[in-house]
Amino acid sequence: MPFNTALTRQLGIKIPIVQGGMQWVGYAELASAVSNAGGLGILTALTQPTPEHLRKEIRKCRTMTKSPFAVNLTLLPALVPPDYHAYARIIIEEGIRIVETAGNSPGPIIQQLKEAKCTILHKCTTIRHAQSAIKLGVDFLSIDGFECAGHVGESDITNFILLSRARQSLGVPFIASGGFADGQGLAAALSLGAEGINMGTRFMCTIEAPIHQRVKEAIVEAQETDTELVLRRWKNTSRLFANKVAKEAVKAERESASGKFEDVAPYVSGKRGREVFINGDVDYGVWTAGQVIGLIHDIPSCKELVERIEKEAEETIKKAGSLIIGGGSSAPPPPGEVGKNMNSPGAEIWGVGQTKL
Repeated sequence: MPFNTALTRQLGIKIPIVQGGMQWVGYAELASAVSNAGGLGILTALTQPTPEHLRKEIRKCRTMTKSPFAVNLTLLPALVPPDYHAYARIIIEEGIRIVETAGNSPGPIIQQLKEAKCTILHKCTTIRHAQSAIKLGVDFLSIDGFECAGHVGESDITNFILLSRARQSLGVPFIASGGFADGQGLAAALSLGAEGINMGTRFMCTIEAPIHQRVKEAIVEAQETDTELVLRRWKNTSRLFANKVAKEAVKAERESASGKFEDVAPYVSGKRGREVFINGDVDYGVWTAGQVIGLIHDIPSCKELVERIEKEAEETIKKAGSLIIGGGSSAPPPPGEVGKNMNSPGAEIWGVGQTKL
């Protein structure tokens, strides 16, 4: 049964599942498969070497799905940054009206996209950054917990707290990202106030993901403890799969006497990470993976995965509803008295914390 949330209504999708925009993974093959399954597939703009190559990939994706899909545009610090406005122009010219944004100083790009009537999903790792994004006019926030793959921020707040803070504090609908792989997770996210979920690592481990089979098998075999945090010293923390290179990078970072990024740079080469997905040598370079790897045990098609999550979420929500007995909430007992199945008022401190809401 299709879901009805703010995300499904505004994006025109059936299931409130968004495929994360992943570098070297977000190609037409995966994005179209996710969209055909009822979720929102996403092409990754900077996976394409030039804006014109992005145009070709968008057109290729259109031949593979008639359902809505989006483009991710992430603004990263670089000595010679890409022409982000040119990528955004191609997105607009090709009629893409859903864009996932992330990264540093996104204001000008978001303005360019909003002027073209694009729906913006902006990724944030803190409530403070989310509130800044709201001022820029984003339509949805993708709240990334510390469990997530790639850039995790520097606050180390996991989703159980972060999503509840988003529900308490934000006036813009949000989706949950980081740690999601199944329908129980989707049901939990909806219960915490999210309008859907974003999954990256889980979609890497599908038949259509354009990465080597041995990488997918490594994810299936991994535990939730098999990730490493690198670049903490320079406040650019990323969560990576804990292969030999990532562990060497952590050691070099910890032991660096100079404290210079150059001491760890050879270990975190993006080019070598891309080669992992091509040659299947999982230790050839660093690559991102979330703690959710501990929940991934198979390599299904995107259709099988999304349908399974839909079924599990529906069953979980129904089961939760069955825990409520009777026709509704009964009136509370008089002050000072304790009703059946209630905590003693004397054991609680009333009103504390209300100022934070």
